[in-house]
Amino acid sequence: MEKYTIDDLLGIIARLRKPDGCPWDRVQTHESIKNGLIEECYEVVDAIDKGDFSALKEELGDVLMQVVFHSSLAYDEGQFDFSDVVNGVCEKLIYRHPHIFSDTVADSVDKVLENWDELKKKEKKHTTYTDTLKSVPDSFPALLKAAKVQKRAAKAGFDYDSAYLPYKKVLEETAELKQAMDKKSEEEIFEEFGDLLFAAVNLSRFLEINPEEALRKATDKFTMRFEQVEKEVIKGNKKMTDLTLLELDEIWEKVKLLSKSESF
Repeated sequence: MEKYTIDDLLGIIARLRKPDGCPWDRVQTHESIKNGLIEECYEVVDAIDKGDFSALKEELGDVLMQVVFHSSLAYDEGQFDFSDVVNGVCEKLIYRHPHIFSDTVADSVDKVLENWDELKKKEKKHTTYTDTLKSVPDSFPALLKAAKVQKRAAKAGFDYDSAYLPYKKVLEETAELKQAMDKKSEEEIFEEFGDLLFAAVNLSRFLEINPEEALRKATDKFTMRFEQVEKEVIKGNKKMTDLTLLELDEIWEKVKLLSKSESF
């Protein structure tokens, strides 16, 4: 069976957006479908995490469709088309890999990354390290943005020498949050809580832990343990709301001990 090509996908999206095409597709804008692109990217990551290649193939197609859709919108606005997107990324890859497409020498991963960063600075017209920090998109998830900013600051030498110092910073920020709570100052509590999260992300970088993944797994672990607690409560012919927090906490501790032996 002959397979569809990228030209077919371009044609399908164009057809859907014609005046006599799909009513939904015709009225979409960059703004209205932007969250769809984010959701599809997360679904790609989910498929990778699960090792589901059938789902990965499908979700990558959905991401590609989003790229084509945005390109179609831009074409109608007289901005650019899909070929411009392809041309732009090809130019970027060639420019940022001079050790492959030119005579620059880069015989290690570190050297490749160093060259990449320098070329990116020139390309983005970044003249200071602060420029690189400010260029981290506001739309990034907060934990990811914090990690990106910290990583770029570290390249300027603004960094700790070991994981123990950022760990100490986490303790300091925890104490400052406690002080703000004792003062009952909402503004200070908000600020100190943000500082604590920022310090925790910095520690995760030294521990080589992805903070987004760590928090996601912690949330999943909480959900699984909560489920076990609820099952125990139901066994006693009760509902969660029938028990006091102390009673629920006792069950939680039992589930926690059991879960450690079963790794969840």
